[in-house]
Amino acid sequence: MWTRRELKERAKDTLRTSYWKAFLVSLLMLVISGGMPSCNFQNRIGGRTEPGGVSSSLMPGLNQDWHAATDHTAFIAVMIIAVILGIVIGLAVIAFRIFLGFPLEVGVRQYFKQAALAEVNMNYLGYAFARGKYGAIVKAMLLRAVFNFLWFLLFFIPGIIKAYSYSMVPYILADNPQIGSKRAVTLSREMTRGHKWNMFVLDLSFLGWYLLGALALVVGMLFVEPYANSTKAELYLVLRRYAVSDGISSRTELNMTDTE
Repeated sequence: MWTRRELKERAKDTLRTSYWKAFLVSLLMLVISGGMPSCNFQNRIGGRTEPGGVSSSLMPGLNQDWHAATDHTAFIAVMIIAVILGIVIGLAVIAFRIFLGFPLEVGVRQYFKQAALAEVNMNYLGYAFARGKYGAIVKAMLLRAVFNFLWFLLFFIPGIIKAYSYSMVPYILADNPQIGSKRAVTLSREMTRGHKWNMFVLDLSFLGWYLLGALALVVGMLFVEPYANSTKAELYLVLRRYAVSDGISSRTELNMTDTE
């Protein structure tokens, strides 16, 4: 059974010679997974004009009714525009996450996985955009996102549990983009069975580092990410070996080389 200490020690060994590359890759990961563009829509209604040249002193009642109706109409118009802009921005963010964020996430996981195997190469960031990989990877990552969303929509705690169940999908796709979306999700669920609690505790073990980073003007938290990402890549390599030895998967399915 794997231990947190072993995974972290191996992650530290990897980072000793490639920390700053890992930092840049982790920073990219934060942008594509958690960065949200902001947009503040502001609209100011200025001065008023008397309708049709009618004097406000001669028809005060009509003038007040006109201004009230104008204000109400303008407010509705502003709200409609704000809703439309919100929808457009939301769709743009979702499209960015699906068509750019998902393949980049797989590329990031591929980088850390290969770095753990002593092959540090930032070109792996574009791994998912190669011919014959992109569509299959986007489809599988989208299926994972839908499953995660549905579980969180039902119940929060089961949603967290299922998030751990599907957490190996990007690594599996990094090994074999053509494995199929359903198979990737199923294999991730089987690989993490019996390990989810330990995976949760592993994440908690970084909490102290993140709190320490938060004290350093929050920026310090960014420097913890390479450590966490490298450790999780080490975890995947362990779970992958377990999957092969337990007959859950095969070396051929995961495109493992003889040295792995």
